[in-house]
Amino acid sequence: MNQNREQYLIEVWKTVLQYLHENRNIEPEIIDNFYQPCSLYALTENKAIIVSPNIVSKSIIQSQSDLINHALMDVLDLQNNLILEIYQKSELPEVSEITKKIPEYDENDFKSMPVQKDKTFENFVVGDCNRESQAAALACAINPGKFFNPLFIYGNSGLGKTHLLMAIANHIMKTDPSKKVYYIESLKFVETVVNAIRDNKIDAFKQYMYSVDLLLVDDIQFLAGKEKSHEVFFTIYNELVNNRKQICIASDRQPREIKGLEERLISRFSSGLSVGIDSPEFETSLAILQMKIKQNSYDINDVEQEGLSYIASNFSGNIRDLEGAWNRVLFYAIQFQPDQEVIRFETVMNALKSQAVVSEETGLSPKMIIKAVADYYGLTKQQITSKTRTKNIANARHISIYLCRKLLDIPYNKIGDEFGGRDHSTIISACSKVEKQITKDKALEMAIKDIETQIHS
Repeated sequence: MNQNREQYLIEVWKTVLQYLHENRNIEPEIIDNFYQPCSLYALTENKAIIVSPNIVSKSIIQSQSDLINHALMDVLDLQNNLILEIYQKSELPEVSEITKKIPEYDENDFKSMPVQKDKTFENFVVGDCNRESQAAALACAINPGKFFNPLFIYGNSGLGKTHLLMAIANHIMKTDPSKKVYYIESLKFVETVVNAIRDNKIDAFKQYMYSVDLLLVDDIQFLAGKEKSHEVFFTIYNELVNNRKQICIASDRQPREIKGLEERLISRFSSGLSVGIDSPEFETSLAILQMKIKQNSYDINDVEQEGLSYIASNFSGNIRDLEGAWNRVLFYAIQFQPDQEVIRFETVMNALKSQAVVSEETGLSPKMIIKAVADYYGLTKQQITSKTRTKNIANARHISIYLCRKLLDIPYNKIGDEFGGRDHSTIISACSKVEKQITKDKALEMAIKDIETQIHS
């Protein structure tokens, strides 16, 4: 950096500090202790870099980034917001990266995937399985960037993670239309990065993403193993968090369970708030089913209550299963119950007899077995069907699989579907493992007998 330029930056920073004291009433003691030791390291037409000597000053400067941004704009008589980046000296990027001019670009090259307007907080059914995640999502929507950043929502497919991301987006777009909302699935993010690199637009893509106020990333687990995409995402992530922009992420598993994801990303995801969504219990499944029926312009009284209960009991693995079951019942009733009266329980049973995984002899289902095992070991149903491999959870999962095979005698692939889509070889292996352990471990044998007693009681 030449001497004249360095002196210019010193003078600008001095003027900014004076401006903050005189116009924003920041006390001299705070400026002297936390602002003065920092320096303006670089300044371009669209970006300012501030260097802090320690983490304390950096945190305080970050918390006041909006004030500093406005001060710089007034002092320099700028019309557009600057991108403000704050680093400790050891974190500084190369000067060439800071001063490189961003080429012109078409925003359509990087536009957000569509936000579904019909997914809101108002029509998200809340139950014990998702109460925590709904509350966290609502807090982020009301005060983006203030509390939980990032918000990381995890759970098996079809439990409402995307609905919550969409609800956050819709709430913010409704209450503050000036906010720039960006929703993307991780595979689409990878595709965009690949195209941007190919077209020599990767810096333009980063610049575009820096202007986002709310970033929503779905299925982040598919980012695993994509090293260049990791690097680009890491840069965007840091920029947005440093400027108090909200990031919300959804995945089918917790951050540390995603293999092939860089440790620095896992660390940052874990630094926010991680909340899980479990499979809905009966009451919540029934409420979701009733909501779906109303959305299809039907009345819940158009179906016998016993039929609704049957669907909610046997298709509560995820919301898509519930929707699929209802659509099949509706089709079957139109085709085979021509009297157009209330959809009878018999019609529901006939429509779903080949779909529901239920023992005709005992009335048992995999979900009932999973719940019994979860209760016995003090776990949640989601933990048992998740990808988690910690010993206590894996053991409970193997016992659940073994009991499903023993008590229901259903195909291995059907059991796999109930345990997060595991393949038949995984199910066979789990059953064989438990069968061998029972012959050697009396405590395990007794535990399984106790669980069976609870299931049949």
